[in-house]
Amino acid sequence: MHQASDDRFLRAPKALLHDHLDGGLRPATVLELAAEVGHELPADTAADLDRWFIEAASSGTLVRYLETFEHTVAVMQRADHLHRVAAECAQDLAADKVVYAEVRYAPEQHLTNGLTLDEVVDAVRAGFEEGAAAAAASGSPIVIRQIVTALRHAANSREIAALAVRHRDNGVCGFDIAGAEVGYPPTRHLNAFEYLQRENAHFTIHAGEAFGLPSIWEALQWCGAERLGHGVRIVDDIAVDDEGEPRLGRLASYVRDRRVPLEMCPSSNLQTGAAPSIAAHPIGLLTRMRFRVTVNTDNRLMSGTTMSREMQLLSEAFGYGLDDMRWFTINAMKSAFLPFDARLALIDDVIKPRYAALAARSG
Repeated sequence: MHQASDDRFLRAPKALLHDHLDGGLRPATVLELAAEVGHELPADTAADLDRWFIEAASSGTLVRYLETFEHTVAVMQRADHLHRVAAECAQDLAADKVVYAEVRYAPEQHLTNGLTLDEVVDAVRAGFEEGAAAAAASGSPIVIRQIVTALRHAANSREIAALAVRHRDNGVCGFDIAGAEVGYPPTRHLNAFEYLQRENAHFTIHAGEAFGLPSIWEALQWCGAERLGHGVRIVDDIAVDDEGEPRLGRLASYVRDRRVPLEMCPSSNLQTGAAPSIAAHPIGLLTRMRFRVTVNTDNRLMSGTTMSREMQLLSEAFGYGLDDMRWFTINAMKSAFLPFDARLALIDDVIKPRYAALAARSG
């Protein structure tokens, strides 16, 4: 994994809303578990496998990017393996000074060896609890929750939505749909979203990553999404004149006015072709216009990244400092699928004091 070079960003507290469990495995763990289950991998050392994932995910298309998950999902079919992956995820994020994380995955992809949906969720919960306990013991406490995801191209979203509701007092904080956007609009899963709204349950929707404004519009206005997974293409509804002044269209105005959180994942967007470079990524314009921007990793293995590295890249591209990173972090905590009191406690008791301490040391 690449690491950020700026020590301030390494030590800064972070909040993460968009991270995929099956996209964040340690390469050494993939090798070990693949050997146990007899799954053939495209490389036979951790370093080579690490490079393969990054290169294969950097094709410039979302479809090719998603194909890399064949190898991680293959080693996440047993309860003990899910438990281990989840525990390591919690520890890795905590080591990167992530104090709050929502980690998503599709339970229906982990049933090959006979697990039930509920057993999958229970295995991940137990792993998160073990990893969080180990992180706290090492001095880096983390609050970590699950988002269960349905696949856009499948027909199980209503069942997965019920799974989210069934486990919402047991480590699951929300629901999502993910997968290739083109040809699979969010309205295909309207039944699931209407059910979640009746149950007062939280949900986000992958939208505006590989497809444009119609995907975002449907996610918000038909399905009722609270947050947008990526949402990068909202920039298509913003015109910039010759003087560099932006003019918002109706949808972009709505997103900004309503403070709809954007779960932005800069490095991942470069790999899938949603942005040509960090410097040209719409996150710069959207941050300048004060949309509710959050910074996320998406898939740490496939992007060879961490939250610290994402912060460093944004700092190098846009000159962001600690105040900007504090703003991104508080945006994420304000937008978290966590009870209000718990969000406020993390902001007031953890995030703000630690940023203040970093600023004092930097000064």
